Amino acid sequence: MKKSAISKFFLYRHRFALGYSLLLLAFVALIFGLPLLSPAGLSQAEMESATHSYNLHLSSIFTGDLVDLPYRILQKLSIMTLGLTIYSVKLPSMIIGLMLGLLLVLLLNRWFKNNVALLASILAVLSSSFLYLAGSGTPLIMLVFWPTLLLWLGSKIQGVTKPKPLYCFIFAFALLASIFTPHLIYLAIFIVLFAFLHPHLRFTIKTLPIIPLVITTFIILAGGAALVMAVLINPPIASELLLAPDFSFDHFLTNLQIAFLPFFSWNTTLESTFLSPFVGLASVALAVIGLLSTTKGFFASRNSIATCLIIFTIILSGLNPESAILILLPLAILIAHGLRYILDKWYDLFPENPYARITALIPISIFLGIMIYGDISHFIFGNRYSPMVADQYNDDITLIHEKVPENSTIYIIDDPVAFNFYQILEEEGSYIIEDLIPNRIDLPINFATLGPTDGFENNINQIITSSKSNYSDRIYMYTVERQIDDSAINEDFNEETTEE
Repeated sequence: MKKSAISKFFLYRHRFALGYSLLLLAFVALIFGLPLLSPAGLSQAEMESATHSYNLHLSSIFTGDLVDLPYRILQKLSIMTLGLTIYSVKLPSMIIGLMLGLLLVLLLNRWFKNNVALLASILAVLSSSFLYLAGSGTPLIMLVFWPTLLLWLGSKIQGVTKPKPLYCFIFAFALLASIFTPHLIYLAIFIVLFAFLHPHLRFTIKTLPIIPLVITTFIILAGGAALVMAVLINPPIASELLLAPDFSFDHFLTNLQIAFLPFFSWNTTLESTFLSPFVGLASVALAVIGLLSTTKGFFASRNSIATCLIIFTIILSGLNPESAILILLPLAILIAHGLRYILDKWYDLFPENPYARITALIPISIFLGIMIYGDISHFIFGNRYSPMVADQYNDDITLIHEKVPENSTIYIIDDPVAFNFYQILEEEGSYIIEDLIPNRIDLPINFATLGPTDGFENNINQIITSSKSNYSDRIYMYTVERQIDDSAINEDFNEETTEE
């Protein structure tokens, strides 16, 4: 009677719909507010990414420039539509971050019960590590997006009596697109081998209809052929996609240290855009509980996938430290396992008492609230005030738009990355960008430089400062006074008089 009475409450009947709705609102608000939050600037990697994307042309595709192509196209369209701003550079990651968050929620909801899936989704998509990915204007987010999409599509195929052919085709196309993301060709090979070696997945493949299976295989083979052709046309992308690893064991260990130190260390001297700790201690504890709880049913596909992905990520990080970001996916799955284990143990204590089950929501809500608030605060304030991280970003592009008059000449001093990036402003027709300062007589009367310039101290008209840099003076505005040479004027006058 008591249980049926509780089930009549509106909040109880619609608890999951309300929970997911609140999560969606908070998630969308955070994602689209990322450029206003921290870090409110661009790193060198983001500037290089924007430059590469803006210089992408149709002819580039036919010359084999296919690395991160979907992201590059989206970023180029963003910059062309909105102009060169912090927001336009980061917008592609924000859009893909929304899709990735939705995929994580769908994947966890597919593998776990609603209560576990909702709690794990909140911890996954509102974490500082996820916010960092969604707010970084580089293709780094694709390292997590493609595996998450492939796992969700795989979950729609595996364990279903009659899987829809459409999911098989989309899975094949996603696998094809993922191999053009750096480092993920190894993941594609791993997925194919795992599918043939795992007994449950092997059985699923055998039960697939012949025609979808043949078409899916053809798509995958066509993707491999496209990759080979791209490497033959443009050989430099081979090292970018295949990693061309250094087999030195010492180098491997050094890469592992660089990769994972910012994830779990509270204090690090490494200059990095990653904020330490990249993963909170409470999240790590839940993941460890989840990992231990999966040992009993290790050969279930969802259990072994998380463990194998962690091992795969560690190996890949030894080859390239950036690949360590992939560990966020198995961590989200293991956190869900940990929450499921804790809730199951609590429910086992009170199998017939609904009030005891509801009472458990109080400490769980407090625990989640502390984790989420701490994570978001850590992301906002840590990125602003941690010197090793904050110094990696600058807001010069915002200062230029706000403080430097249009059609001004801006000289970029000894910074090739910044020069190539700000060339986009010149192509937009807003400013004139130069990298070398000419003789004084050839200078425009009013011009600006990024950084101080020797020999013009007496001509400084204004210094534009920023709170984000160790050296707060970022842009120097100059006014050059022309000096008239009387002797030259007299010579010209005498020449004209003689001619007459």
